[in-house]
Amino acid sequence: MTQHNGDFIQISDLHKRYREGTTELAVLAGAELSIDRGECLALLGRSGSGKSTLLNLLAGIDRPDKGEIRVAGRELHRMPELDRTLFRRRSVGFVYQFFNLIPTLTVIENVRLPLELNRRSEGSIRSRVEHLLDALGLARRGNTYPDRLSGGEQQRVAIARALAHEPDLLLADEPTGNLDAATGRQVLDLLLEVSRDAGHTLILVTHSLEVARAADRHLLLEEGRLIEDGERLAW
Repeated sequence: MTQHNGDFIQISDLHKRYREGTTELAVLAGAELSIDRGECLALLGRSGSGKSTLLNLLAGIDRPDKGEIRVAGRELHRMPELDRTLFRRRSVGFVYQFFNLIPTLTVIENVRLPLELNRRSEGSIRSRVEHLLDALGLARRGNTYPDRLSGGEQQRVAIARALAHEPDLLLADEPTGNLDAATGRQVLDLLLEVSRDAGHTLILVTHSLEVARAADRHLLLEEGRLIEDGERLAW
């Protein structure tokens, strides 16, 4: 694997297993990875290969069975659950394939939520939400509920919510997988543009080679390990 200085994320000998009935599945088996601050990385792999598991570990949602995860110098593998929750709330933005918007909240209220959880001032919340909705072409949709939005609009709201608290790390799990090709391309371009403008480190999980090629670097997760080899991406 190409060497990177890993000034932002460093993963060493990462292992994660799950039990299904009487069977134990090794999803990650000694994965190694270094990611530079501000880098955009695409993560590919077959369904069930462990891509979402890796994102959950990087977000502090889950803990590895073995190995080390360091994000901006913080050792996630050693953190208790409360500290990982606070880390995620302050430092991680998550964009999901199925949007995961709260249906009983308007667009504005969905985007406000991470800022309120981080106890930002009302003035800063209003300014930040207004800026994001304007930048993402949602200024006229602020009082609309998610079920009245198109798929592309819902995903843009999800991106705004993920960016609201200006996270160090932005994780996107199949962000275009539930959209038609044209809308998906627009959403991808927007996600790349806003994350790069803000200097976020972005990790994209995708099945799409087109999406992967838009990233700075792409990796294949196979048999529990991460492979950086462009020729292997033609599977």
